[in-house]
Amino acid sequence: MGIVSRLKTERYLVIALVVGVIAYLSEHSIMEMGQAAPLVAAAALVATIVLVSMRVAHHAEILAIKVGDPYGTMILTLSAVAVEVIILAIMMAGESSPTLVRDTIYSALMLDINGILGLAALLGGLKHGEQPYNDNSGKTYGVMILTAIGISMIVPEFVPADKWHYYSAFTIVAMIALYGLFLRMQVGQHSYFFSYSYPRQERKHDGTEEHGTDESTAASIATILVGVVIIGALAEFMSAFMTTGLKGTGAPIGITALVVATISAAPEILTALRAALKNRMQATVNIAMGASLSTVILTVPVMEGIALYTGQPFIMAMTPVQTVMVTITLIAAAINLNDGETNAIEGMTHFILFATFLMLAGLGL
Repeated sequence: MGIVSRLKTERYLVIALVVGVIAYLSEHSIMEMGQAAPLVAAAALVATIVLVSMRVAHHAEILAIKVGDPYGTMILTLSAVAVEVIILAIMMAGESSPTLVRDTIYSALMLDINGILGLAALLGGLKHGEQPYNDNSGKTYGVMILTAIGISMIVPEFVPADKWHYYSAFTIVAMIALYGLFLRMQVGQHSYFFSYSYPRQERKHDGTEEHGTDESTAASIATILVGVVIIGALAEFMSAFMTTGLKGTGAPIGITALVVATISAAPEILTALRAALKNRMQATVNIAMGASLSTVILTVPVMEGIALYTGQPFIMAMTPVQTVMVTITLIAAAINLNDGETNAIEGMTHFILFATFLMLAGLGL
């Protein structure tokens, strides 16, 4: 593919570069225009970041199709988590709330399990009825998420403030150990936990025709790397504009956290919904539950490492309302993902929990 053709194909990345240059040149002028202008600029940057992340996810999907599951799902979820970690790290370097990391992980969990999985199971169930998948994957993801959340976001409530760095270091080791074993299971002797054999007539609808595999692996990897760098640069301006625009408005910090979680999950939402509507619920379960697990188990050690390096701890312990919502969500997921089939009723229960989360976020809880 020639340079001109490549630029046309990746026009969203080109647009993002132009937007980044404009933001760089006009940052100070926009900041001096009051609060409305920075908020509009932040919204434009959020939209641009979502477009870039969709291209990153597109190329991650191309790689995923080439390597197949479970490696494919791993590439998709890791690309999304990389975007989230970069945005969080940049925002925490500025004047951000010490609860931003906690609130973003919590928002991502609600968005992935209740939003993505709930809506996908609801729409897929209305179209296809009961949708089969490998129940081993749901159970494995569920217990891993429960353990990771408990260690990193519930137990810290009881850790004395003067001993936070000891527990922070322990959390890093624990998350790495958990994820190391999980990876060994996912790509090794238990890889069959995360795959499902569909009838022959359904296999041809696996999405290969949609995305194609004519892109070279090197081009896809290069585009992903360039996209992640662009997202990092745009996130720095977005953070500055959002902080200025929301200052003094009384807007809950949860709104910022929800924005960060939505940016990283946007490509996964479309991929998961497409899979559910094609009656391929295994891919949806892998994406939604895998993204939740990756968000906790990978974001926590990176951000805790930053806290130890800077000597500034984050508030990781969830609020009582967050703890209750996470508990209800994981109990509902354990029940719904126990029998190897999803349906519209199960999807609706999760989607109502997601609506409840949005309502609580709007109330500042």
